[in-house]
Amino acid sequence: MQSDTPFVAVVGGANVDIHGRAHAPLIDHDSNPGDVQVAAGGVARNVAENLARLEIDTRLVTTIGDDEHGRMLLQSGRDAGIDIDYVQQIESAPTSTYLSILDTSGEMQVAVSDMSIIEELSAERLRAGRDMLEQAALIIFDANLADEALAWLTETFSDQVLFVDTVSTTKAPRVIPYLAAVHTLKTSQIEAEALAELEASTEQQLREIAQWFHTRGVQRLFVTLGSEGVFYSVERSQGILRLNRGQREILNTGGAGDAFLAGLAYAWLEHWPLDRSVLFALAAADVTLSHTGANNPELSLATINASLEGPHD
Repeated sequence: MQSDTPFVAVVGGANVDIHGRAHAPLIDHDSNPGDVQVAAGGVARNVAENLARLEIDTRLVTTIGDDEHGRMLLQSGRDAGIDIDYVQQIESAPTSTYLSILDTSGEMQVAVSDMSIIEELSAERLRAGRDMLEQAALIIFDANLADEALAWLTETFSDQVLFVDTVSTTKAPRVIPYLAAVHTLKTSQIEAEALAELEASTEQQLREIAQWFHTRGVQRLFVTLGSEGVFYSVERSQGILRLNRGQREILNTGGAGDAFLAGLAYAWLEHWPLDRSVLFALAAADVTLSHTGANNPELSLATINASLEGPHD
């Protein structure tokens, strides 16, 4: 597919998310009254949706089942404006499902993911979209991918800009052999600790972790710290930035990191300086936190700029 304007290719997981949020403090080993929501999710799919809502031409590369959940993901992608031409339906496996339990503050307490279908996104299947990937202004992928797919992507597109999300402490180690090809790595505090096998409780410790990543080839590192903001390490610039959310209620933290990565991607395409890029990405996450789902359908440049109007550290 030829394109006259820059576009982003996002490769990785697409799930149906089932979130249960308790009305009162969770009681272990018991039934907890609350609300249950079913929505489209998955790291790569969420990033793609957020970019599409920011009016970026976005191509999603993933696998889904030939089932009701798969058809739901296709329709939600169309509705959000994602180019789904490179989504492959697999008859032999069910669409990925992510089941999570949230506490009253919207923080995820435990989750179970059934994502075996992403193993079907092999190097052979990825080759079908090689021409498109070669034309992408930016390729984003997540650690849901199997080793074969990660190896093919990082070897084939080593000369292109690659953004990577480490997803979870279980899946993050998959990216270690390929860090030399990574331009921008977005990870969480616990995921960074799992990768570097170092503690990240203080800013100095975060700087030590950053050194661990940079010596392995990562050019830009962003470690999300929840309510404490984000630690960044880019070239010789390091520090922590945070937005002041005021009294705005947090309804679901599940998609904030994905929105943050989408914000970073948007800012990179716009060639913005570092501080502006990080604050924009934090504001994208802030908008997402204010919605019950992992993606906020109200996400836009206008809502992000409105979030940025508040004071920040």
